Amino acid sequence: MTRWGILVSGGAVVAALGGGFWLGHVVAPPSRGRPPAGHPAAATAAARPILYYQAPDGSPDYSPAPKKDAKGRDYVPVYGDAPPPAPVAAAKPKGKGKILYYRNPMGLPDISQVPKKDPMGMDYVPVYEGEDSGDTVRIGLDKVQKLGVRSAAAEMRALVRPLRAVGTVQVDERNLRSVSPRFDGYIEVLHVDQTGQAVRRGQPLMEIWSPDLVLAEEEYLAARRSAQALDNASPEARNAARGLADGALARLRNWEIDGARVERLKQGGQPARLLTLASPVTGVVLEKRAVQGMRFTAGEELYRIADLSTVWVIADVFEQDLARVKVGQTASVTFDALPGETFTGKVTFIYPTLTADTRTGKVRIQLANPRGDLRPALYGTVEIAAPVAAQPVLTVPDSAVLDTGARQVVLVERGEGLYEPREVRTGARAGGYVEVLDGLKAGEKVVVSANFLIDAESNLRAALQSFHHH
Repeated sequence: MTRWGILVSGGAVVAALGGGFWLGHVVAPPSRGRPPAGHPAAATAAARPILYYQAPDGSPDYSPAPKKDAKGRDYVPVYGDAPPPAPVAAAKPKGKGKILYYRNPMGLPDISQVPKKDPMGMDYVPVYEGEDSGDTVRIGLDKVQKLGVRSAAAEMRALVRPLRAVGTVQVDERNLRSVSPRFDGYIEVLHVDQTGQAVRRGQPLMEIWSPDLVLAEEEYLAARRSAQALDNASPEARNAARGLADGALARLRNWEIDGARVERLKQGGQPARLLTLASPVTGVVLEKRAVQGMRFTAGEELYRIADLSTVWVIADVFEQDLARVKVGQTASVTFDALPGETFTGKVTFIYPTLTADTRTGKVRIQLANPRGDLRPALYGTVEIAAPVAAQPVLTVPDSAVLDTGARQVVLVERGEGLYEPREVRTGARAGGYVEVLDGLKAGEKVVVSANFLIDAESNLRAALQSFHHH
């Protein structure tokens, strides 16, 4: 296409939008002026077909009928039988091919066979042979910077799409402790008397009196004294006395009596009336059945204490998503009760059964709870980082793909300012990236910003080239 105009079939001349672009066949440049009346060529000129009239200064301003410009000059007729002008030779940089044409420096759909300037005084950009293949578009480096064109390499990546579920905080069952004495007794003094009270490991819970415990301690002391008195007796008598002492001591140990108390007896101390029962762990009292003055029997649970330094979140995952969940995957949990905070943990167990009513399976996530903010039964939203594919796949940022609905295209960077539109086949999308199944290789750079502007210019250039080579 030249800057002189386009001939539309049927002889009609149509001016394009934007001030002077013509659709149709390439025609000759205008002949400047017409022969004076009486001149031998006047009759010939009168018989020549006039396509349209162009502004006398050569600007892209046309008219289907004779007219004058603002300075009173006649518009110049453009004839349909004039031979095309020979391209004006232009200097070319060393090492580049033949100049095919000149394109608008602002990327407008306007090319010229000869050097020229646009209305802003900017020189048209030469396009050299070999640079203007039908499947590439060149953008000036200054324009690349103005458009903010950025590129990124296609690379192998594990696509991860978050899987969302709801869950509740539960006590880590491994950190539950039951306080159940192994002997009968009575609660004389109750130190920890509230459910929900925080306790430390070794902190006194209660003072208890047990007749069985006192009797066992006295039996041990009697057996020990007997063994000492029989030092000069026969070996059989000494062994029998030591056996009685060892049996009484074993009974105290089986009852989990404090080691310091037992050691005091071995050193010759006297039995104490009361026994202090201490907390086995640091945690929170979840259940308290102990009441001051009550009698308890061996094995009766007086307290249930939970260590809440770590907790479980039990998430209900829909059955169609369970196949994507694996032990060891990272999970993040947010709670409405704790706005602005996100807790991160790992999937530690996938329960083997489903809930029939909700068609969900339970997934256990372990969370650290150093401040104790996560309380049992707290409701939260769970996101599990579940991979889309088992292996890493070739991906590009999703902004790189121009999707028309019928096809997907990326702009591959072929050099400084040179871009190739290429059709690709895409797959899964996750985390701001899209899988590329076909059309790209790892390491190739694609445009990720301003690509729609380059694609628009590419489409215009393709259309112009079809006119240019017609």
